[in-house]
This record gives sequence, structure tokens and C-alpha cells, in this order.
Amino acid sequence: MSSIYLDHNATAPLRPEAREAMLAALGAVGNPSSVHRFGREARRLVEAGRAQVAALAGVAPAQIVFTAGATEANALALTGLGRRQILTSAIEHDSALAWATDRVPVGGDGRVDLDALDRMLAAGAEPAVVSVMAVNNETGVIQPVVEAAAIARRHGALVHCDAVQAAGRIALPAVGTEVDALSLSAHKLGGPQGIGALVLRDGLPLAPLLRGGAQEGRRRAGTENVAGIAGFGAAAAAAVANWAERPRIAALRDELEQRLTAEGAVVLGAGAPRVANTSCVAMPGVTAETQVAALDLAGVAVSAGSACSSGKVRRSHVLEAMGLPADLAESAIRISLGPATDTAAIDRCVAAWIDLSRRRRSRAVA
Repeated sequence: MSSIYLDHNATAPLRPEAREAMLAALGAVGNPSSVHRFGREARRLVEAGRAQVAALAGVAPAQIVFTAGATEANALALTGLGRRQILTSAIEHDSALAWATDRVPVGGDGRVDLDALDRMLAAGAEPAVVSVMAVNNETGVIQPVVEAAAIARRHGALVHCDAVQAAGRIALPAVGTEVDALSLSAHKLGGPQGIGALVLRDGLPLAPLLRGGAQEGRRRAGTENVAGIAGFGAAAAAAVANWAERPRIAALRDELEQRLTAEGAVVLGAGAPRVANTSCVAMPGVTAETQVAALDLAGVAVSAGSACSSGKVRRSHVLEAMGLPADLAESAIRISLGPATDTAAIDRCVAAWIDLSRRRRSRAVA
């Protein structure tokens, strides 16, 4: 039986364009910091990838700082911007929450409470850093980053945005031009794992996490991951080129939700604007782990919340922050689609989910 992959928010399959770019870059033997022809060729690959990632974000290439992933990019922003008070939304990824001095609540629809942010910044003793993600990784809910940034600026705060789940799914320039720093990850949009970037507002001082060499404008020491950057750039360019795919993916997601809700499913975050590819669905009475295992046996790969928290038997902090009842929060799975998802994949997922739901109801009646 062929397998169906519906866990693109955890990691997206490597795009052919990224694979080809990486294979070509692996043939470059030079260090990008070397001045001879081999080094210059490696530097050319790095700068080409930088330009492609910058085009995705709608910024100048010089604003891109390559990192080992979005976790490092988040840490670099939240520690390097030099503010002691760090406010993050309550639904941020753990790599941002780890640095928070306080958390801004969200409403029942999963969107950050802007009035609460305003009050918390007004009560602060000094200017802060505010971190609000562009798209939540579990629910797909689009956050009001531009509005949050306007509030933050009135209080003299700097603004960081984790845009990992937004890249290729919403127009990043509309967000990136309104914030001081923005984090990206290659493997969420079809690039390789182990490479990310921090987009930094031009002229903004940043204290590096990694010190030593002068790489990345002295903002991140260490020899650049040439093949990873090449793959990141190619994936970013492909995401831009395939922008028109979003309506097709949205139609598939809507069909999935309509068919599951007809069988008793509850779609979480459905009342808020969401990206086209993500659905957070609850089957009350059946734990998320049971659903993930049953679907996997049926050849369908989905997840129970953030991949970075997989294997941990605990309720999602995102769903908890939304104030959802325990039976919903503990029975929610995330189904995330990608460019290769088709109607057959949706059919397989729906059939497996309905089979589990009906078997559960039959046992309850018996």
C-alpha cells in the first residue's frame, strides 16, 4: 500500500529544484571565505541563495543572515536585539517561548489579543521585544502581525516574527517590511533541514550568538553551509514560482474538512483566517496519539501538534492557550497539505479517519 504524506508543517518533502541545486553545490570544494577561484565559486553559490531567499521575503539580500535553522534564528533575534523584556504570544513555537519574560494571551479563535498586548507594553518598565508568529504551526491561523507591530512601535518596542509556517503560504513582504526581524526555515517549504535565516531590518544592531569569524557580516560566525543555502534558495524560488497553487490546495483542505465535520469532527481555529494547507481537527473521545497511530497503519501520515513536541504526552500549549475544552485539545490532530497533495490523498485520509471514528462509536454502543 502506498503511503500518503500529510505532515508538511513538520517538514516538507525536498523539492526537486532544491535537490538539484544541492547536488551541484556539493561539487564546489572551496570555502566561501577563500579568495581563490574555488572560494569565489562557493561564495557565488551562497550569494545566489541569499538573493533567492531575499526575493521570497521581499527584502534586500544584505538583510539575510543564514543560520542552522529557525530555532537558532529565533534565539539570535530574541537575545541579540538587546532588550531584557521579551513578550511573545502564548502560541509561539517553543524556541521562541523559551526566551519569553511574559506571554501575550490569545482569543478563542487562536489570534493574539491585541488589547492585552497594548496593556502589557504600557505597563512595562522599559522598551521590549515583541515576538508574534505569522502563522501558527498547529492551527494554521494567521496572526495580526502588522497590527501587533503598529502597537509595539507606539511603545518603542522592537518586533520579531517567526514566519516559518508562512513562507510560500502568505505574502511575506507584507509582513517582513513591518517587523525588525523575521525567522525562516528551509525545510518547511521544500528545502533541506538544518538551514534557516534571520531577516534583519537594515542598520539594526544585533549581538551574535556565535562569535569568531566574520561570516554573515559578523552576525553569525562559522563557515556557511553552501549546499544547504543553495537548496534553501532553490526552494524559496520554487515557492515563489508556485504561488498560484494555493487556491487548489485550499479547495482540497476545505473538502477534507467538510467531509470530516459531516462525521462529527470539530475543526479548531475555523473561525479565523488560516493558511490554505493546514487543518487542526478533533475527534472527541479519541486521543490524538490513537488517531495518528491508526492513520499511520492505514498509510496516512499526520501529526499530533508540533513535530518538535512529538512523543511528549502533554496537551498542546497552543490549544490550551485558546481555552479549548480538554476533550477537544487532547483529541486534535494536524493535517497539513503540500504541492503534491491530490484528491486521492484526501480520499485516503478521510476514509481512514471515518473508519476509526465509526469503529470507536460501534465499541461505545456495544
